[in-house]
Amino acid sequence: MYKTPICVLQLSRVVMNNKLWAVFIITFKFMSFVSIMFYWKITEDAKGKSLLYGLPLEVRCPQSVPSPPPAVSGRPPPPPGDIFFVETSEKTNPSFLFMCSVESAARAHPETKVVILMKGLANRNFTLPKHWGFSLLSCFPNVEIRPLDLNDLFSGTPLADWYLVAQHRWEPYFLPILSDACRIAIMWKFGGIYLDTDFIVLKNLKNLTNALGTQSKYVLNGAFLSFEAKHKFIELCMQDYVDNYNGWIWGHQGPQLLTRVFKKWCSIRSLRSSKSCKGVSTLPREAFYPIRWQDWKKYFEVVSSSELHRLFKNTYAVHIWNKKSQGTRFEITSKALLAQLHSHYCPSTYGIMKKYF
Repeated sequence: MYKTPICVLQLSRVVMNNKLWAVFIITFKFMSFVSIMFYWKITEDAKGKSLLYGLPLEVRCPQSVPSPPPAVSGRPPPPPGDIFFVETSEKTNPSFLFMCSVESAARAHPETKVVILMKGLANRNFTLPKHWGFSLLSCFPNVEIRPLDLNDLFSGTPLADWYLVAQHRWEPYFLPILSDACRIAIMWKFGGIYLDTDFIVLKNLKNLTNALGTQSKYVLNGAFLSFEAKHKFIELCMQDYVDNYNGWIWGHQGPQLLTRVFKKWCSIRSLRSSKSCKGVSTLPREAFYPIRWQDWKKYFEVVSSSELHRLFKNTYAVHIWNKKSQGTRFEITSKALLAQLHSHYCPSTYGIMKKYF
């Protein structure tokens, strides 16, 4: 009777083991895909619904809207550069936190143009949808809402060819990655200040130039950027974005990119070695990230006025870590930290929340 050679049996075992390993990898990839899609679905629902039913389409302008100060002879003009917020999804219904971000920036910078770029407006012949948020923002003379044309924004930069390909393929973190590309392109082309839409601005930022914030002792963060147009550091960021692109690792095109480029810029191996070099400064964590992302629940805890002052005495703007905190409820009229921030720095948005929440 024919006996199967040992080498054939061993080969069969290897094939079977590889099949099991392949099945495991495929299953893992599929579960990762499902979990990512589930996350983005929850994100969209939380942002889209977010208790906005029943809100008016238009609101009255509040009496407390700041106006640009009158020109005074001999007074120096404000530093050049606009403040930019970007919405890279198709959404055109800004959330309460989005509104607070823009309002707080507009109030802290009455002499500066605050520009909101929204991708969802690009195909509407620039007609704003009826929404209480747009109605309120129209009351601020220094706020402008514009469509975001990505092809136009990336044209003439290393990001143009990347976007031509990237927009036609699926990646799990494409919207955050697209936002990462937009902010460095904006800084390169126009200069000024970029802010994520989950910041609440406490102080004027115009004295900060060619600067970014430190998230931790190991990594920088681009949720706040302030640069002169055509700055070499931002040019290197765009080139690194393309040369070392990896859309499958969270943060690789954002915080990790800025950290990589800054280390090369300063010829250092650790962020502890340098806080400033060649005209670019990294600001301490307290400046923009006084509450770590791991401690995001702190925003929903009750704090005293004295603790609020202590927490943010060295802070320019507070990052709320919306990726973690979105959907978390809090009592608007309570002493919760986030409620107090809304009350103090975006009172018009806070008034709408109190009335309709």
